[in-house]
Amino acid sequence: MLTDRHIVILGGDARQIEVINKLVALDARLSLVGFDQLDRNFNGAIKVNMDEVQADAVDSLILPVSGTDKKGFVETTFSNENVQLTAEWLEKTPEHCTIYSGISTDYLDKAAVEAGRSVVRLFERDDVAIYNSIPTVEGTLMMVIQNTDITIHNAQVMILGLGRTGMSLTRAFHALGAHVKVGDRHPEHLARAQEMGVQTFYLTDLENQVQDNEICINTIPALVLTSKVLSRMPSGSFILDVASLPGGTDFRYAKKRGIKAMITPGLPGLVAPKTAGRIIANVMAELLLEKFNKGGNPI
Repeated sequence: MLTDRHIVILGGDARQIEVINKLVALDARLSLVGFDQLDRNFNGAIKVNMDEVQADAVDSLILPVSGTDKKGFVETTFSNENVQLTAEWLEKTPEHCTIYSGISTDYLDKAAVEAGRSVVRLFERDDVAIYNSIPTVEGTLMMVIQNTDITIHNAQVMILGLGRTGMSLTRAFHALGAHVKVGDRHPEHLARAQEMGVQTFYLTDLENQVQDNEICINTIPALVLTSKVLSRMPSGSFILDVASLPGGTDFRYAKKRGIKAMITPGLPGLVAPKTAGRIIANVMAELLLEKFNKGGNPI
């Protein structure tokens, strides 16, 4: 149990509701910052402003999946309040205070280092990424169906990146009868894709692989769909970028070419917030119990 452990949840979206429910059930004492417009109350959790949080009594800090922006502000779906995390505030927390975030940012890393606090990046964990790929795949299928006038079956589908999400996407589109082609940098990933029965190519050859593309799904958080690549892609193509911001597509040039291109960061939170929230909540509970319940002291 997490009895008497003071945990601050700093902003977030509907996924955080599942985290709150889980931690309340574990008897944690929660302070919710950036939830003043949420029309729901929780036993064991109070809604507060940032300046009402007693920093020196905070055992753990949970940020939104997106971490912070370049100035330290966090996403607050349930509030119009501007919530900012600073190194000065973090320095007031106990030394054992840990920051949990879906991903990190340069600002968050710098603030944590200055304050001497550690950051746990949940989406770097294999279990979270694999579980999260399930709602990502379902959301991707939904977006493709809504934004194209062809069936997935028999479509020419290109998937860029064969990480945990890319693997799940490849499997799903292949199972639906698409002609799937996968691009990656790693030979071992391409070997796995070939074993699955799909075409493969190295990203260095991307420019020569896009001529017959109808649907392109990018999972790589780096600019891979450059203007040079897009100039050789059919104008009727649909690109869905599911990588973290700013994605891997030159959206300005895609628009100029008449290619429909969309970026959908946080897709699991958009299409299945309860499931996505439960994934995060279960991992958060595991991490916090491990941290505090070994002898009753923080580790």
